Amino acid sequence: MDLGKPPPQPPPDGCLVVAIRVPVRLVMLVLVLPVRMAWDALVVAGRFVDDTVLRPTGRALLWLGRAVFVWPFVALWRWVLVPVGRTFAWLGNVLVVVPCGWLYRYVLTPAGQAIAWVGRGIAAGLEWVYARVLTPVGHAVMWVLRGVGAVLAVVGAGVFTAVVWLVRHLLVAPAAWLYVRVLTPVGRAIVWCLQGLVWLVGMVFTGIGAALYWTCRILFVLPALAVWRWGLVPVGQVLAVVGREVGAALGHAWRVAGHISLAVGRFLGTLSRWIFVEPVRWVRTRVLTPAGHLVRDVVLRPVGEALRAVGRASRQALASARASVRQARADFRRMLFGEPRQRPEVARREPVAAETRTLGSSKTALTKD
Repeated sequence: MDLGKPPPQPPPDGCLVVAIRVPVRLVMLVLVLPVRMAWDALVVAGRFVDDTVLRPTGRALLWLGRAVFVWPFVALWRWVLVPVGRTFAWLGNVLVVVPCGWLYRYVLTPAGQAIAWVGRGIAAGLEWVYARVLTPVGHAVMWVLRGVGAVLAVVGAGVFTAVVWLVRHLLVAPAAWLYVRVLTPVGRAIVWCLQGLVWLVGMVFTGIGAALYWTCRILFVLPALAVWRWGLVPVGQVLAVVGREVGAALGHAWRVAGHISLAVGRFLGTLSRWIFVEPVRWVRTRVLTPAGHLVRDVVLRPVGEALRAVGRASRQALASARASVRQARADFRRMLFGEPRQRPEVARREPVAAETRTLGSSKTALTKD
């Protein structure tokens, strides 16, 4: 293969193809452009609905499904079924497995060993009976049966020879003579007659078939072949060219309509941005944000500071009132009941709470000088 050779060029289109292509493409562009723009609008709307409605709804339904169906079953499995299963497993092990193991080890195993020992003894007895009693008796019986079989074989051979001789001379020889001398000539004559009849019938049907073949060929095949070759084939070629051009024009119109729809969409997006988005953005950045900052700095922040100061003053006033009430209640109690009795101090070996012994203190018994 020559790598430097240019690829073969397609054959040039005829004048009929060129004459059909331009009008068909214009008509297809006019018909396809609204469909493509509607399709692109539906695609944009579908993406918007998917991003704003379907995906959040799907996530909410997924979370709701997990909360309603998955998490209760997981909690049921984890906190109910697993502990219950472990409890039943422990009970089965304690109530079934351990008793069955003890029964197998201390009851069934000794009983099986005893039964096996008895069975071995019985088997040894049966083996002795077979070797000392049944085997000699069987040998004697087989010797008698062999003698009887030999006598019967001699008698049967003689009878079979006599029967074969009689069948051969009374049936086979006459049947062979009848087949060779009578049936074979008669069969050959019948076959010769049937062959002649078949040849005659074949010749008659061959002539009729040839006549019908040529009649059908002249009356039906040749006119149909002429119609196919000189009528249907050119019409089919024209229709194939038209269909190919219509398909190519449809694809070309769809691509051109896509570019036009993209340009229209960008124009509408830019126009909507300059008409709606930019004014709103300008109002937010130039008007609302400074106004909000002004309201925050002039109104909200001083009001908040004042409210916090009022709160602190209220809390201090409440604390002073509570302290005054407690003091008045204590004075009233002393006026009615007098001073409370002081408990006598008791000498203790351990120090008080403020002077407890620690390993890091020099007052402990271990570190004291």
